[in-house]
Amino acid sequence: MLSLLRSRFLLTALLSAVTAVRLFAEGGAIGHTQNSPNYILIGFVGGFVRHNNRNHGPVQLAERMEHVDPKDSYIRVFENRHRKAAYRVILRLLDRDHDGTLTPEEKDRAHIILFGQSWGGAAAVLLARDLERIGIPVLLTVQVDSVAKPWQKDGVIPPNVAAAVNYYQPHGLIHGRREVKAEDPSRTQILGNYRFDYRQTPVYCQSTLSWADRLLTPGHAQSECDPRLWGEVETVVREHIELPANMAVVNPRR
Repeated sequence: MLSLLRSRFLLTALLSAVTAVRLFAEGGAIGHTQNSPNYILIGFVGGFVRHNNRNHGPVQLAERMEHVDPKDSYIRVFENRHRKAAYRVILRLLDRDHDGTLTPEEKDRAHIILFGQSWGGAAAVLLARDLERIGIPVLLTVQVDSVAKPWQKDGVIPPNVAAAVNYYQPHGLIHGRREVKAEDPSRTQILGNYRFDYRQTPVYCQSTLSWADRLLTPGHAQSECDPRLWGEVETVVREHIELPANMAVVNPRR
């Protein structure tokens, strides 16, 4: 009997380890991870950055949001190439009765915010489009110096998104999309297309930049570490979730 119990324990531990490795490979979880959260915040890092690299804006934002967002929330950052993994996670979280099918009620209860920088900004829009195909609404998309891969389109926000905001800088070999538009303006509010010019107001984050970043794409790289820009992103994200009563929110663009 003791041998059987040990075997079962080892099998359970092995399965748990395999699950943990799979989830880590798909992207790291930050913050609260209830099975049925009220808010789902999904971020994407740009380029070939790892999802847990704390030098990058999306990861820093997720960590800050962990301390102020409602407790019934789920925050996770993915590599931009793991968009499909993020999609599967969202479906699992929305499936409150765990029957493998999303009812109209489960879809309507979704409160999803998507954000990302560079290729991650494009990934946020593409994930919103994936969700639109199956009728899942999105509260907000945020793009920071968004760059689409050749086969992607990140300039038109699908109609399942209630609000969208775009931040960009115009200089260098790599620079973000200047403008995003709503596919259906009656359903999606474009909060703004905001320009940041690092030739006029440079941001000194050189310790986190490679020599290639500093030489070839300084503006694009600075958009990832600019505290003022990411402070504005944090403000607009907070405005779309329920905050503690004593948490004041001021958007510097307003």
